[in-house]
Amino acid sequence: MSPSGEHEDRAKILAALGGTRGLVDSGLPSVLFLVVFNFGHHLHAALYASIALSIVLTIFRLLKRESLQHALSGLFGIAICALFAGHSGKASAFYLPSIYKNIFFLALYGGANVIRFPLLGMVIGPIVGENLEWRKHPARKKVYTQAGWLWAGMFALRIAIQYPLYRANKLNELGVANFFLGYPLYLIVLWGTWQIIRRVPAVKIEEN
Repeated sequence: MSPSGEHEDRAKILAALGGTRGLVDSGLPSVLFLVVFNFGHHLHAALYASIALSIVLTIFRLLKRESLQHALSGLFGIAICALFAGHSGKASAFYLPSIYKNIFFLALYGGANVIRFPLLGMVIGPIVGENLEWRKHPARKKVYTQAGWLWAGMFALRIAIQYPLYRANKLNELGVANFFLGYPLYLIVLWGTWQIIRRVPAVKIEEN
């Protein structure tokens, strides 16, 4: 693969798996929630602040004519977190949906690998133009499976750290863990995914 083609595939994969904008849209409102709650210990004020910031980010994307996909998914996610926290009256419940989400994705990525149909192949294959042809090429299928276990490991690590903190009602520690297990860990896994997948070029589909 030429350097330009490799760079293009890398950009497509980054966009397909969330991109840096998706991280900002979903991460900043959670940080603001923790900051506002620590200042006044008013749950609803912290919830309103996080929702308001998520709405502002969505409007910002709209005004700049950028994709609203990640902004809207971030807004939806923050709304769900706020619903959990508001209903329970417990600030730490704001992070409970994240734990549930990681459990779901751990089962999804791990299960897909176990049945030998790696999820990353289904997501990335159409993006880089190979569709599902990678299933006919063991080497390409193998790198998708290896990268899939990397993602499963990320979800497992998040659960292993966040759930005990939630059970102990350690809000600040949970918020800090949520941040560092979000932005930095995601970027590390995304980089690792590309390093694994790039070892085997995408399958070229022959035209009839």
